[in-house]
Order: sequence, then C-alpha cells, then structure tokens
Amino acid sequence: MRDSTAALLEAVRSGVNRIGEISIQSFDSNDCFKLSHHTDASLAALPDHGGLETFEGPSSARQISLFSEDGEYRFLKALRNLKRGWVMILRSCTDLRLALDQFYPAALGMWLSHRDGTLEIENLREKLDRQTGMYRRAKMIHDERAQVLVAATCASGPGCARKILWSISPTQPLIPSPASTCKGHACTVSPESTIPLLCASPCNHFVAECLVAAKQQPATPTTP
Repeated sequence: MRDSTAALLEAVRSGVNRIGEISIQSFDSNDCFKLSHHTDASLAALPDHGGLETFEGPSSARQISLFSEDGEYRFLKALRNLKRGWVMILRSCTDLRLALDQFYPAALGMWLSHRDGTLEIENLREKLDRQTGMYRRAKMIHDERAQVLVAATCASGPGCARKILWSISPTQPLIPSPASTCKGHACTVSPESTIPLLCASPCNHFVAECLVAAKQQPATPTTP
C-alpha cells in the first residue's frame, strides 16, 4: 500500500479539504495545515481564528474528539457529533496524518486500500458467525430485522458518518435507507474534495444491537 502521509499530502494539494466533520485548510504554501469543525472553517481562516480555541500540534486530537458538545462520550469516533469551537495548527503533513488518525482511526488506511482495490469487506453473517459467548445469539437475527437495524442504529440520532460497504450476506445485499444515504451536510460536499469514512465490516456496537434485536424478535421472520 502507498505511504499514507505522501498520499494524504497529494490529496490535499489536489483539492481535498474535508474528512468527516473536519475541514482541512492549507497555509504557508501547503507546508502547514489548520483543522477545525467544518462549520467553523470560515473562522479558522481568519488571522486570529475568530476566537476559536487554538491547539498546536496533533496531540490534542484525542481530547477534542472524546466528548460531544453536550459532554456525551463519543463511543464511535465517526458519529456526527464532533464538538465545535476549536482550531488545530499543524506544521507538517506528518502531524496532519497523526491528528486525523486520532480523530478517525484507520480511516486513511481504509481509504487508500479501497482506492487500491485491496480493502477486505466482511459481511454481517461472517461477522456474526464468529461471535462466541454471550454474543453468539446475535447470529439469530433475521435478515429483515438486520435491515431495519441498520437504519435505526447507523443512521438515527447523530448517525455514523461512515459509508457502509458490507452486505447482510453474500446473497443478501444491504438496502440503504434514505437516512443513511444522505445525512445533512454530507449531501452538499463534493466527493472529489472529501476523504470518505468507510465501513468495511459491522462494528462491535452494531453486533451488540443485533444481540438485543435477536432476543426481542419472533421465532420466525414476519412477512412484510
């Protein structure tokens, strides 16, 4: 796989300025970068950063991304509830990569693997079939219930910004819901200017929700 730092620099120089809820701005001839919440991008571009709290270097990325605006713990980094009010100054592309890796772990590597055609996709049944212990019952969830659960878990509330690449099974594609297809500001951002957040396998949070749903569902699937 290509070096992620070099690929990131190439992407930013070609016009990429967004990943998830984060705006990426270059300054000092592309040798330095500013990160901010995308709704604060105009403030971050001002000489005094418009009163935004200023951080130097990538070390504060984890602190910024840990809690939402209302103090809720962000158990998934890709949830669309990243807090506002900050700007991060980064003096190299290496620092840019380190910061983004903390805001969105593994996102850059998955993006590059997907571009190269080497990203491994795991469908829901494969994931559930590997569960043991208390989670082994999650595999009993019906396909229809799993489809509903995607809309309820992945797209409801603040929602997850990741684009789902997996299916229910090799023969059962995932039917995207309107909520998961178009989420607020995501619909107005050009794909050419954005590094996508990809979901190559159902996350552990979704598996836990499958377990709850499997316990509550009827013994046999209901006919729509």
